[in-house]
Amino acid sequence: MIGTPPASSRDRGAALRAVVGIFLPVDCVGCGAPDRALCASCRTHVAARPPGVRLVAGVRTDVAFAYEGLVRTLVLEVKLRARVDLAGPLAHRFGALVRRALAEAPDGTVVLRVPPSRRGARRRGFDPVVLLLRRGRAPVGSALVRSTVRGGRSGGRDGSGQKELTATERVAATVGTLRAEGVAGRTVVLVDDVVTTGVTLAEAVRAVRAAGGTVLRCVAVASVDG
Repeated sequence: MIGTPPASSRDRGAALRAVVGIFLPVDCVGCGAPDRALCASCRTHVAARPPGVRLVAGVRTDVAFAYEGLVRTLVLEVKLRARVDLAGPLAHRFGALVRRALAEAPDGTVVLRVPPSRRGARRRGFDPVVLLLRRGRAPVGSALVRSTVRGGRSGGRDGSGQKELTATERVAATVGTLRAEGVAGRTVVLVDDVVTTGVTLAEAVRAVRAAGGTVLRCVAVASVDG
């Protein structure tokens, strides 16, 4: 008697998604296709987006993606709604860039994270950079220490009042808001989620240098052009 051939892993995965879709319906955040948080076509679209490089405070900054379109949607879903199911495409390239930076650095180089703002950390309850590093199989490292901003302003990229500041005022409000510890005489790879003006990342570079460390490279998940 000839038995039924075993189902392939792809068939089993499709069957599982069909069952899950009945109880926990989900649509693709990119195109609205049913039963997948991010469909195969949209995953291919994200994977085809080229990485980039920019200069921040004189340091090469490898950027996994441009912060636009579907990538922007994924970043916001991960950061604001803790959508772990959408972290994979971002984490894969981000983690690879961090691992490459460490492979090209001297032995003993450490990963140092730019911390989220206090308000953002309280609101989300997690650090999205840590999530993406872990999913991307890259070292998590430690975080810079966030200090109180002079003049009573709340520190950080999304602190209260930051959006109303001019570029010059934003720089003045950011300088001195971060502190590095335990990096004297060491080389560092700085990691962050989204680089916009570069002011916060430049402050992180300053903090490492002030503490006696050397920033070899920065790596970010995404960057705003212009």
